Amino acid sequence: MFQPARDTSQHCVFAPDINIARITVDVTRSLKVFEKNSYHPRGDIVWRGDLFGDRHAQVAAILDQSGRNAEAKLQGSRPVHVHFQVTRFHSVSEKARYKTGGVHNMNFLVTLLDPETGATLRPARQMVPNHDTLCGNDAIQADDRGDKQKHRVTSFLSQVIQTELTQPHGYVDGNSGLFVALNRK
Repeated sequence: MFQPARDTSQHCVFAPDINIARITVDVTRSLKVFEKNSYHPRGDIVWRGDLFGDRHAQVAAILDQSGRNAEAKLQGSRPVHVHFQVTRFHSVSEKARYKTGGVHNMNFLVTLLDPETGATLRPARQMVPNHDTLCGNDAIQADDRGDKQKHRVTSFLSQVIQTELTQPHGYVDGNSGLFVALNRK
């Protein structure tokens, strides 16, 4: 498991003045993958936006790509190493996606490190962004247009990461709907 280096300085990063020099993602194998097609999943990782396969690697790839998308928009003078540690990644099962809808609930820690020394520039901060899923015909039509679940989640997380790294208070999730309440542990 990733352990950021202990920060021995009092130096802080002024968020808007950064650029991403390195991205790492940790999706520990202890996170339980749930593949059953049910309305309320009971695992740590529920993902159906890719073909069946290594869900840990698929989730890591989504966070990595989202970070790279955010990286392209950050042109600050201070290089940082952004480390993501996934603690939960819930999308929706096929049954929920086509019948009731739901929410993509992605929980992860974001730590900013010095890319050369590994010193912590900003301690880990818990992120809990929630993004409403498409449901039924809307989901089918989006798929037909090429607006797949993976694209929607990656685009959403790219914006979340950019906001987290450039706004004084970071990203604040404003989604408080019924599915968000049901999806809490």
